[in-house]
Amino acid sequence: MHGAPALPADFDHFAYANPDAPKGGRVTYAFTGTFDSLNPFIVKSATTTARGIWDVSLGNNVFESLLVRGRDEPFTLYGLVAQTVETPDDRSFVEFTIDPRARFSDGAPITPADVIFSLEILRDKGRPIYRSWYSKVVKSETVGERGVRFTFADGSDRELPLLLGLMPILPKHAIDPATFDQSTLKPMIGSGPYVIAAVSPGKSVTYRRNPDYWAKDLPVKRGFDNFDEIKVDYYTDRNAMFEAFKKGLYDVNPEVDPTSWETGYDFPAVADGRVVKESFKTGLPKGMNGFALNTRRKALSDVRVREALAMLFDFEWINKTLYFGVYARNASFFEDSELSSVGRPASAGERALLAAFPGAVEPDVMDGSYRPTVADGSGGDRKVMRAALDLLGAAGYALKGNALVETATGTPLGFEILVQARDQERLALAWQRTLRRVGIAATVRLVDATQYQRRVASFDFDIIQTAWPASLSPGNEQGNRWASSAAGIEGSFNYVGAHEPAIDAMIAALLAARDRPDFVDAVRALDRVLISQHYVVPLFYLPDVWVARWTRIARPQTSALQGYTLSTWWSTEAAR
Repeated sequence: MHGAPALPADFDHFAYANPDAPKGGRVTYAFTGTFDSLNPFIVKSATTTARGIWDVSLGNNVFESLLVRGRDEPFTLYGLVAQTVETPDDRSFVEFTIDPRARFSDGAPITPADVIFSLEILRDKGRPIYRSWYSKVVKSETVGERGVRFTFADGSDRELPLLLGLMPILPKHAIDPATFDQSTLKPMIGSGPYVIAAVSPGKSVTYRRNPDYWAKDLPVKRGFDNFDEIKVDYYTDRNAMFEAFKKGLYDVNPEVDPTSWETGYDFPAVADGRVVKESFKTGLPKGMNGFALNTRRKALSDVRVREALAMLFDFEWINKTLYFGVYARNASFFEDSELSSVGRPASAGERALLAAFPGAVEPDVMDGSYRPTVADGSGGDRKVMRAALDLLGAAGYALKGNALVETATGTPLGFEILVQARDQERLALAWQRTLRRVGIAATVRLVDATQYQRRVASFDFDIIQTAWPASLSPGNEQGNRWASSAAGIEGSFNYVGAHEPAIDAMIAALLAARDRPDFVDAVRALDRVLISQHYVVPLFYLPDVWVARWTRIARPQTSALQGYTLSTWWSTEAAR
C-alpha cells in the first residue's frame, strides 16, 4: 500500500510459518450458532455461512485470491494465483499474470476469464462491499494468454489494486450466475488447499486436504495447511461449547470471557499439561467494541442523547464487578496504535483535512484531551448522572416522576438492546441498571442467531453490541461501515446509519494517500469525527489475545505482527 515489500522476490517462507511442520492428522474447531449456506460471498449467507471456507481466522481453505497478505506488514501482498502484478505510480490500472500451475480442485486451470467472471459476479450479485469496490473498475480485459488487466476511472482509490489482489477467484465453468445469489448447501469448487468433504447442515463441516493442491510448494504456502482434515463443529451456546472443549471434542479455544479465563480452566487436562493457556500480543490496533446506536431511530438521532448514553455506561463498576478488572477501556476506533487520535492533538495535516467541516469534531477530541467518561466505580456515580441529565435536558427531555420523557410530546425515552448470547445479555442488563436510575426505559431482548442476523442485516434494531476490528491498513471497508452510501444498503456494516459528509471526505482522503504520514493523518481525522458523533458507546478490550489448546496441536514459535495464524499450526500426532 505504501513503501516497498519487506521480503525479497526470492524469499523462502514467511517468518511466522514453520516450513518443516509435519503434514497429517486432523484439527477440530468450534463456534456457537449455526449455518445455512456454503456460499460466503452473498447477502443471504453473509452472516450464516459455514466457517472455514473463506475465513479471516481459519484461513481461506476452499477459495484463494490472486495475492496473499504478508501478516508481518501493515498491507503488503505477495503472489499466490498471480505470478506477477503490475500497477503504475498513478494506480490507474492493475495487471495480473496468472501462475500457469494454478488449478481449481477439479483440475481445471485458472484463466483470465475466471478472474474477470469473479469480479463481475461478485460486483453484480455479491455482498454490498464487493459492489462498492469492484464498481470502480471501468474496464476488464485479457492480456495475452495468462494476463488480466483492470482499469479504473482514476487513481484516487490507491487501495483498489490491492483489493482486487485479494478478490476470491471463482470457477466460471462451475457456477450458474442465475442462482449464485441463493443460499446453497452444495459444496462449491475453489482452488484452495482443501475441499468440502462432509456437511451436516447447521451442525458441522469437514474439509479434507486436496492431495493435488497446486500451490503447496510456493513460498507463501510453505508451512501452511498442515492438517489432512479440518472439522468445524457448531454448538447452541458457549457453555455447551466449552464443556465440549474440556472433554477434548475440539482442539483450539480462543477465549474472550475473563470469568472463564480466570476460573474455568481448572479441569484435569490443564493440570496435567494436556491443555495449555497462552496469551499473545499483536501489533494490530484493538479496534472498537461497543454498543452501536442506530441513528435511524428517532430516539437515537440526537447526538446529545447518544453522548449521554455513553456517559451512563459505568465501565469502572462493570469491569470490576463482572470481569475481574482485566479489561482496558476503548476510546478510539483504532485503539492502541499510531492510527488512534486519542491523546494526540490534531496535526496540521489533520486540521487541513477537517477545515471544510467546522463543528464535525468536538474541541476536546481535536486537542487530544478526550477520554470516555470515568465514573467512581460505585455503579451509581451521581456526578456522572447529573451531567448526563443536563445533556438530555438540552436535547429536550426531562424527568417526570421516575420516567425521562420528551417535553414536547410526553413520550418516554426508551429503546431495545438486541442481544444474541448470554454474555451480551449480562452486559446489557448491567448498563440497563444505570439507565433506569435516570428514568430511561431500556429493555434487553435475547433472540436466536437466525433472527438476530436477519434483524441486524435489515437495520431492524435500536441498539446492538458489536465490534469493528481494525488493522494497520484501514481502507475501503471503512466505507462499508461508515459512509453515507452504505447507510441505506441492507447487509452493509453501517449499523449506526452514519450519514456525515466529513466521514465521507476522510475515507476518500485515506484511500488517496500516497505516503504513510498522509495516510495516518487521514485515519486519525476519521477517528476524530467518529468519536465526536457518538455513534457508539465504547466498551472495552483485552490487552492480550487468549487461546487455549490441546497439546496434540502445536504452533510455530514466532507469531506474526497481525497475530497468531491457525493455518500454520499442525498435529503433533502427525509428527510421530
